Amino acid sequence: MKQKQILLSPLYTEKMAGLQDTLNKYAFKVAKNANKIEIKSAVEKKFEVEVKSVRTMNMPGKIRQQLTRAGRFHGRRPAWKKAIVTLEEGHKLDLFGNA
Repeated sequence: MKQKQILLSPLYTEKMAGLQDTLNKYAFKVAKNANKIEIKSAVEKKFEVEVKSVRTMNMPGKIRQQLTRAGRFHGRRPAWKKAIVTLEEGHKLDLFGNA
């Protein structure tokens, strides 16, 4: 799998902002078939940092419904995979290019 296809986007929430500051952890939305070894190498190559560990989890797709004049429509959002990457001491990621 190519490096560009593994890391889809960074996840930045209030919870992840706290983990970035305290525990040096960063979250990414990754390809569903990517494994921990591929994720680790992709982060190390893209950001030039040393990765200590990678934790992955499969997030289920949520059921959505929409009420309209024509009736009720049901749908489902796609399932996706999340990876939480812990970096070695002294390494930081600049996800948004604010140097």
